[in-house]
Amino acid sequence: MIVLKTKEEIEKMRVVNQMVGEILNILKNEIKPGITTEYLDKLAVEEAKKRHARCAFKGYGGFPKSLCTSINEEVVHGIPSKKRVLKEGDIISLDFGLVYKGWYGDSAITVAVGNIDSEKRRLMDVTRKSLYLGIEQARAGNFLYDISEAIQSFVEGNGFSVVRDYVGHGIGRKLHEDPPIPNYVPSKTDRGPLLKVGMTLAIEPMINAGTWRVKTKKDRWTVVTADGKPSAHFEHTIAITEEGPVILSEVS
Repeated sequence: MIVLKTKEEIEKMRVVNQMVGEILNILKNEIKPGITTEYLDKLAVEEAKKRHARCAFKGYGGFPKSLCTSINEEVVHGIPSKKRVLKEGDIISLDFGLVYKGWYGDSAITVAVGNIDSEKRRLMDVTRKSLYLGIEQARAGNFLYDISEAIQSFVEGNGFSVVRDYVGHGIGRKLHEDPPIPNYVPSKTDRGPLLKVGMTLAIEPMINAGTWRVKTKKDRWTVVTADGKPSAHFEHTIAITEEGPVILSEVS
């Protein structure tokens, strides 16, 4: 069931999502060769505590940390570790969520570690652009798969592939609400649910340089590309309003 939010509830969601965006910006500014993903996780926890918010991912489905740190060929759900040291030329996806006064926020960014090669740079640029093209379609009167089509057509038009095993989602009083939001069009005959004012969505393209196929590592969490090529991930929580889509997790 898709839960529509009132204007007042959307404002409460804006508060927690702004916190998520602020913390991701802090983490982004710490990214450099030589730091560990464990350091980033601890910093995220400290910043959440300063804001009297709870980290949404810790313990969710058994996930052991508060921040997802996915490096290079890792698509999503990378587990922070003292042993994972960032190197020049890496890219790292940071996926983070908070709960504040009963409302969830969720966002993700991919960050370059020092200088990166042109393929990784283009992959990041295309993934970020695809997110905003998807958001642009999140308007009352459109259909859910209009978002999916905007993302898929742009990504594939640039020679990259869209992960199919993991999708975006509704968000609100739960981290994952209906509807699931694929970044590809799953049906040629169905356009998905009608988009309505009050829907709050976490749109998150996960884009691979090679095949769209993925596999899960032995830790049962870390998802990697099947061919070992790099992957990028960007995510925003948005609300559909009468004026169009509003990005709740974007901070200036």
